[in-house]
Amino acid sequence: MATTAKPHGEAAHGHAHGLELRHHFETPAQQKEAATLGMWAFLVTEIMLFGGIFMAYTVYRWAFPDIWAAAAHHLNTPLGTVNTVVLLVSSLTVALAVNAAEEGRRGRLLQMLGVTLVLGFAFLGIKAYEYSEKFAHCAGYSTPIAWITGGEQHEVHECLVPGQGFLFPAEEQAAAAEGAAGEHAATQGTAARGLGSPHQLFFFLYFVATGLHAVHMIIGITIVAILTFLAWRGVFTATYSTPIEIGGLYWHLIDIIWVFLFPLFYLVH
Repeated sequence: MATTAKPHGEAAHGHAHGLELRHHFETPAQQKEAATLGMWAFLVTEIMLFGGIFMAYTVYRWAFPDIWAAAAHHLNTPLGTVNTVVLLVSSLTVALAVNAAEEGRRGRLLQMLGVTLVLGFAFLGIKAYEYSEKFAHCAGYSTPIAWITGGEQHEVHECLVPGQGFLFPAEEQAAAAEGAAGEHAATQGTAARGLGSPHQLFFFLYFVATGLHAVHMIIGITIVAILTFLAWRGVFTATYSTPIEIGGLYWHLIDIIWVFLFPLFYLVH
């Protein structure tokens, strides 16, 4: 008796495979567990990455507690607080998006993903404004630096941005008017610009930690944008919402990291 050949994969599972069940998985539950496990393994590597930064922060804060607290005063704590609220609310909208996807509510899913995108861009916009403050406010504070000028204390201005060094406008002008001796002093003053300090070390860690977090935020926004497009096309259903859950896990990681960064840098004092 003639038999009808089944499509690829149908012989193994009794039906054609869709997104909710790839051919190399036995059940949709197994596929979801594998995807979730893979995502958690990736998140552990991300935690290890930020863990090195947190360790460096701990060591230097222990070494320079007073300077650490003084440098933190130059961060914009109100804006940091607003950004914290923005991210916490975005975590809520992502959780609601996951719930909507599991229930097959496409309209609600698109709404929550859209709000998450807006909140993500708002966070980056606020952070960009904070960065612009630091770069525009080079002469952020004054501190006597005796070890730079051969034991003589001078009121010098130190830039907040690492690598900008110290500014000695009065000393260099006086040195330039003293001939050869002045030339030597001016050279010392110029060299001093390349020196760093614990204040700039604080801001170096600040820019590294928050900058790396911002990169992850950009990646998260890209992921949410792709998920929004796929949801608009009707890819996700009540039986297939794993990508939404996986993307939500990544977004929650971004939020959790910021919950640690905010008090470590903004609330030191």
